[in-house]
Amino acid sequence: MKALLAEPHQKFETVRLETHKAHGEFANYRTDDELSESSQISQLLEELETSGTMIICPVVIKIHLFLLMLPEAFSNTSKSTCLRQPKVSHHFHSTEEDIIIGAFVSITVRESILQSFRVRPDLHTKAWLMPKNYQHVLAYTFVVNEIRKSNLLPNTTLGSRIFDNAFDPQFTYWNTLNLLFREQLNPANYYCDQKQNLMATVGELSSQNSIQMANMLSIFKIPQVSYGSFGLTLNDKTQYPYFFSMVPNEVHQYVGIVHLLKYFGWNWIGLITSDDEDGKTFLQNLMPRLFQRDICIALKEQIPILKSYIKIKSALEILAKIAFNILSNKSNTILVYGDRQSMEGLRIILQNYEIFQGLPIERVWIITSQWDVTSVFSVNKLTSKSLNGSLSFALHTNTVSGFEDFIETINPYQSEIYFIQLFWFQVFLCSLPLYNIYYPNARNCTREETIRNLPGMVFEMRMSGQSYGIYNAVYAVAHALHAMYSSRTWKKAIMEGGLLSVQPWQMHLFLRNVRFNNSAGEKICFDANGHLAAGYDITNLVIFPNQTFQKVRVGKVDLQAPAGQEFTINGSAIVWNQKFQQSVPKATCVPNCHSGYSRVVQERKPVCCYDCAQCPQGSISNQTDAEKCEKCPEDQYPNKKQDECIPKGISYLSFEDPMGAGLASVAILVFVIAVAVMGIFVTHWNTPIVKANNCSITCILLSSLMLGLLSSFLFIGQPGTVTCLLRQTLFGIIFSLSVSCVLAKTITVVLAFMATKPSSRMRKWVGKRMALSVIMFCSLIQTVNCVTWLATSPPFVEFDTRSQVMAIILQCNEGSAAMFYMVLGYMGLLAIISFAVAFLARKLPDSFNEAKLITFSMLVFCSVWVSFVPTYLSTKGKYMVAVEIFSILASSTGLLACIFFPKCYIILVRPELNTREQLVRQKGQKSITLNS
Repeated sequence: MKALLAEPHQKFETVRLETHKAHGEFANYRTDDELSESSQISQLLEELETSGTMIICPVVIKIHLFLLMLPEAFSNTSKSTCLRQPKVSHHFHSTEEDIIIGAFVSITVRESILQSFRVRPDLHTKAWLMPKNYQHVLAYTFVVNEIRKSNLLPNTTLGSRIFDNAFDPQFTYWNTLNLLFREQLNPANYYCDQKQNLMATVGELSSQNSIQMANMLSIFKIPQVSYGSFGLTLNDKTQYPYFFSMVPNEVHQYVGIVHLLKYFGWNWIGLITSDDEDGKTFLQNLMPRLFQRDICIALKEQIPILKSYIKIKSALEILAKIAFNILSNKSNTILVYGDRQSMEGLRIILQNYEIFQGLPIERVWIITSQWDVTSVFSVNKLTSKSLNGSLSFALHTNTVSGFEDFIETINPYQSEIYFIQLFWFQVFLCSLPLYNIYYPNARNCTREETIRNLPGMVFEMRMSGQSYGIYNAVYAVAHALHAMYSSRTWKKAIMEGGLLSVQPWQMHLFLRNVRFNNSAGEKICFDANGHLAAGYDITNLVIFPNQTFQKVRVGKVDLQAPAGQEFTINGSAIVWNQKFQQSVPKATCVPNCHSGYSRVVQERKPVCCYDCAQCPQGSISNQTDAEKCEKCPEDQYPNKKQDECIPKGISYLSFEDPMGAGLASVAILVFVIAVAVMGIFVTHWNTPIVKANNCSITCILLSSLMLGLLSSFLFIGQPGTVTCLLRQTLFGIIFSLSVSCVLAKTITVVLAFMATKPSSRMRKWVGKRMALSVIMFCSLIQTVNCVTWLATSPPFVEFDTRSQVMAIILQCNEGSAAMFYMVLGYMGLLAIISFAVAFLARKLPDSFNEAKLITFSMLVFCSVWVSFVPTYLSTKGKYMVAVEIFSILASSTGLLACIFFPKCYIILVRPELNTREQLVRQKGQKSITLNS
């Protein structure tokens, strides 16, 4: 670890010395009219007047800062007065101005030296100018000139004041007081200069400076419009009622960060924040949102704020430790929150490892709007390999007509532009003898230098988001003044007392409700919290090897957009870091759960480190890392991968189905055979074998078998209301009729045998009347059962969505299962009775073994329907219907084959047996056998 720290120490020191050397000449530059600290105090004491006009402000002073300004002066006089101060570094116009809009920028970075508030801060500490931030000065100058040329504030001279706060709250205190007291060193509650009317201020860039300004400006109720992007500290309208921001609400950025991470599936990220109040506020507000969306923090570091190069040296060990943690962490995505000043330590880490050690830290850097990573000192280089492909939440900007033309026309001899000579001196490395500014061994500046030719890392021609905020901020104040001056009440007050009678706090209501379209055609207004009612742009930073870069807008986040459009991004337009070879980087603790799987949290591990489990049957997951599987709707089913629900098909036994077509063919075949048997019997009506089998019962039995075969067609095809009502009832009645006929034939055989005994009383029961009575009685009972069924709980058509996974079964619901099984049970009861009677009479003498044939036919019939019940209950859909059709065909074929085929064989093949003599002989033989 010591070896790791030693080399960065030396190289950080090298960077410090080179930077010091490059900027040391202009950093110590002083103007001729500036005095030393001791001479300032002497002059102030000499100018102390014995009397003055005191105007007591109608507020209670909340801080004692003002009382610490000149304790010597207060101790040597009993009467408070207004004191003149020497000129400080700011820009103003010499013409008489009606109203003033002050502007605060941070364009230089100075070494922090502990200042005493008894004297003004030393402006001659070593300073380094940020060239890109100088665009803020140019934007302010441009918009003030544009308003002066317009008719927005007619008959009004707009004045401007610009102060450089140098990212330092100490300078902010002094500059704010200087603006408030109109170039006077006044104690609190003294208002000495009535000629200048400060109406509003624009600034600042950093949050700490803005807070310091707001604390003082709110005392005097002067509106402050900030253009910097920082946290939620200034959202409290009770404490800061006069604070407005040309930056969208920070909540939009929080929402955008979460949406961006979820869009790319990044749930295992690094988090680097500034070690200040803004960083803490960011963590407090963002972390709950990340946890709610199951996004885990793999790395969390706080970068120490380096306010001077002396502190950098003492912080090297901290920076080296942070660098080691970043390199050791496996996450490809790192979120960074902080501004340029607070993230200087991270910039040094990236520069040290990439430029000096050749080890670029290649990650997907997600950078919040507070930090423009392309804004560096001119002697520094962009870490092109490390930061290439970064994603940034940038303040929205647009093309402002005339701004780039204005920049091209400026030159270092335009003394009315604030710090123009210092800017020119630094970016072009030339001397300006007219202003006593010299660069060692350099040529003199000419008017031929062109800002457009400067590298993008030094200066960008296109208006930045912060400059666009300044532009809109000044226009917002101007439109508020215009609205106030245009109202009838204020017109009268201005005519009576002039513009100086208008106080800044009176403009607050107009500024809060201001609405206008700027020159870029965009609507500018404030929300309820005083923030710009807009969103953030998501930009992709593409850095080329020659240190040029391009910022490509790839998305936007705006919570005020229509539903579904709050977050938009074009992932295909993003150029990723070269490490990822143009594929979307992964930032997960474990490999993603693919579609068809869901996450299962592991014990004692972060929620982002999970297992994957396949979805249960009937459910799907159609996204990566699904929290749980979702069941498909009842009319849909999962595909094989279980990542999509497919509509179920309608399933029923149709004639087009091979199984339905086969059963229908068998039914037709058996029906044709039954018709042929009927034809044979009709044709041989007068033969002994037909007469001996009771022609009437035979015809009824054959007819019922043919109807039973035809009833099977009610089970094939799409079920309907009529078919559902008829299929089971007709089947029950017809088959009961068939079994009743068999039972009647069996009883007839028994009675015929009993009637042959001498003096038997059974003779009167033998005949057609007895057989028909049995048939009608047995069939009537089944008919009553079926009518009762239809009257109480008739069958109906239903869609069964649960029995089969891939199909919806269109079937007939039997309505009452009890009635259905009662019909089957009654038919089974008749079959059992017929079988029992036939079995007992199987050895009785009869022609052509009639009793034996009936016994065997009933055995087949009962076997079929006994096996039908369990098979029917264990199948679903069309297979259940097919089982019933098969049972109908099998039982009908069994009856037809067992009872009628032997007789047809004799009629057609053995006609010699179909004679009366043969019939009598067989009876006689059976009688002898029975008697013996």
